[in-house]
Amino acid sequence: MLSYTLNVNGKDHVVEVRSAEMPLLWVLRDLIGLTGTKYGCGIEVCGACTVWVDGEPKKSCDMDVSSAAGRRITTIEGLSPDRSHPAQVAWIKHQVPQCGFCQSGVLMRVAGAMRAGHHGSEIAGEIENVCVCGTYQRMKRALADL
Repeated sequence: MLSYTLNVNGKDHVVEVRSAEMPLLWVLRDLIGLTGTKYGCGIEVCGACTVWVDGEPKKSCDMDVSSAAGRRITTIEGLSPDRSHPAQVAWIKHQVPQCGFCQSGVLMRVAGAMRAGHHGSEIAGEIENVCVCGTYQRMKRALADL
């Protein structure tokens, strides 16, 4: 077994894994218990697994645990535990999610763009996430509030 220390949402977690290549996504979900980050495609296309690594949006399905060690990781649970982040407020106001599966990844991408100083439609150009339900028009309305 290999041991790594991950700083997730401001808290250190020591994890024991069989392989240094174990995807960060599975470490977050299965070992740390943070299930807000979702598995979608597993090939870095859909973005459901988006988290921040050192403040930058990254797809956790293709980042191995050894690459994440020693870096600051933020998941949807760490964005705002009380749903008060402006993106979360806009998503709720405009009832963006349908099934909601992809939305934690979308919100992390949106919040990352906001953190970089982007607003409204400027953020829309940065969303690479795939929403199977097709809630893009709702997302667009919510982004207008940001």
